[in-house]
Amino acid sequence: MAWIKLSLAAQGDDTEALEETLLALGAQAVTLADAGDEPLLEPAPGTTPLWSSTRVTGLFPGDTDTAEVMRALGERLGGAVPTHARVELLEDRDWVRAWMDHYHPMRFGRRLWICPSGHNPAPDAHSVVVRLDPGLAFGTGTHPSTALCLRWLDGLDLRSRSVIDYGCGSGVLAVAAARLGAARVTAVDIDPQAHAATRANAERNRVRSRIRVGTPELASGERADVLVANILAGPLIALAPHLQDLLVRGARLALAGILDRQAEEVAQAYEYVEWERPEHLDGWVRLNARRR
Repeated sequence: MAWIKLSLAAQGDDTEALEETLLALGAQAVTLADAGDEPLLEPAPGTTPLWSSTRVTGLFPGDTDTAEVMRALGERLGGAVPTHARVELLEDRDWVRAWMDHYHPMRFGRRLWICPSGHNPAPDAHSVVVRLDPGLAFGTGTHPSTALCLRWLDGLDLRSRSVIDYGCGSGVLAVAAARLGAARVTAVDIDPQAHAATRANAERNRVRSRIRVGTPELASGERADVLVANILAGPLIALAPHLQDLLVRGARLALAGILDRQAEEVAQAYEYVEWERPEHLDGWVRLNARRR
């Protein structure tokens, strides 16, 4: 069926009330976005910051009487019928399929390919292919920070090595490491959706037996030859002492999810490594090192 997208601007504390009202009036989902140009990066732990001006969008079934919704909005919010709303009709589509139409095989480094179902990258005999479809968890290879980590993994000799993917998201890095020859991969994340996505992608790529998946506690007491953490600058700084305990001497380390301007601050938190040349892509950077 078709859907109706109803969007309104809200200021400050009005956002939560508008979100709750749209849900009460039958919205199947509500999303929040910046109504101006005020990006928010890395909120403090335990906080849910909002923009000073937020666009609140409700998704309603296509047969919804939008005039009645607008009248009820004004009544419930104690004001006049909103006049600044945007109403858009969305024809029904297979949204996953539509996304997949723009997701094609991608190569990272010399050997590694990330390939969605239904596509064949025509690799040579030395290529390594990871089959990956979109899911609820982050990580398909299209984001610069993920691409930087995939390139790094492709450049390593992972045969017989142990790898930790810290903040595994979709599991793309963990699966890639296993496909590239890692003997044992530990993939950890705080999000249960990431666990489900990683297990599914490991099964799809026939490497499930070599990948352990769970919360960060799963890696406690482990010492890995290689660790990749594609998170954000703030958490990476906070995790520096903990990650040290997960690395054998001489272990390789890659940190990503870092903006160019944040690189120096992150690097200063890792006194126990020797930095190698970083790699930059579209305003993001991957920091590479060896543990002393």
